[in-house]
Amino acid sequence: MAMIPITRPLVGEDEAEAARAVLLSGWLAQGPEVEAFEREFASFVGATHACAVANCSVALGLALQAVGVGPGDEVVTVSLSFIAGANAVRARGAEPVFVDVTPATFNLDPAELERAITPRTKAVLCAHQIGMPCDLGAILPIARAHGIPLIEDAACAVGAEILVDGARQRIGRPHGDIACFSFHPTKIMTTGEGGILTTSSAEYDRMFRRWRQHGMDVAADVRHSAQGVIFERYAVEGYNYRMTDIQAAIGRRQLTRLPHIVQRRRDLAERYRELLAGLPGLGLPTEPNWARSNWQRFCVRLPDRLDQRVAMQALRDRGVATSRGVMCAHLEPPYAARTHRPLPHSEAAQGRCLLVPLYPQMSEDEQDRVAAALRDVCRR
Repeated sequence: MAMIPITRPLVGEDEAEAARAVLLSGWLAQGPEVEAFEREFASFVGATHACAVANCSVALGLALQAVGVGPGDEVVTVSLSFIAGANAVRARGAEPVFVDVTPATFNLDPAELERAITPRTKAVLCAHQIGMPCDLGAILPIARAHGIPLIEDAACAVGAEILVDGARQRIGRPHGDIACFSFHPTKIMTTGEGGILTTSSAEYDRMFRRWRQHGMDVAADVRHSAQGVIFERYAVEGYNYRMTDIQAAIGRRQLTRLPHIVQRRRDLAERYRELLAGLPGLGLPTEPNWARSNWQRFCVRLPDRLDQRVAMQALRDRGVATSRGVMCAHLEPPYAARTHRPLPHSEAAQGRCLLVPLYPQMSEDEQDRVAAALRDVCRR
């Protein structure tokens, strides 16, 4: 029996042809395809500016750098997130201050945020976890009241929406100061690797563009396509954080698929809720009335009597791949030595939850198999 994977990117001949065209064009590095991708992505999410980079970890680091995070500073964030967020803070010489999540959404608890802010707090980094938007309506006023920049880790959240003044707006507008997205193959859309920063600030966008290309003040494709000779300058320090035109060409095709991908995931999530309803002790995810998830993951909470590792192995034996609930950074060696405030909901989410297969190509038969296996394991 074939293993049902936890996720599978939706790519095809359109993406292959787009990559092939770039390969034959002679311009493979950052160039016109990246510029077009940035423009189209900004339009899709409703952002003023979008800057493509090598990956979302780079995007998080550049966002923290732009708002001035440095040695001795603190950044309030969640432990229940991929470790890249905490690592990006540490890379700036700052310290992540972990706060707990709300058990319903697995996102930063606004009440915990208020209590964690100190005179050393330089930024707030909130994660729209597994595609479920944070409560920005509560988080943003707290950050603004303290004069602290808000960075959105939107790695999983492209296509997700929140309700603002009665209208739905896509994550990435952004509603904070900067939003950072990932295009890893486990995300909603992919460029293989890659990331992008969106912002309403022209100054932040200018910084990102210089820092991503060694501090250069003019892009290479602009210089090479100019009618006259242009000598570039390197007024600031920077690094090579660029996205290639091959990746951007794939990303442009993925953007055209994105509405279908998100809708298909929403349909599958609703069907999961129907298939798994009424199973004693199994907790199913729900959406707050102000949020609309893209369902990058479907996360269930196991019955109390059922060991997570035992359940995962039993499902694997039945041909269903799973993953544990989102990791807690504060339980990993680089962060475990520091004293943290209690994070019971975060630890429970890591230890009691499972991520089950969900991808747009998933058939009803595959979903039925997953649901039947999960029912069987929970009942046994």
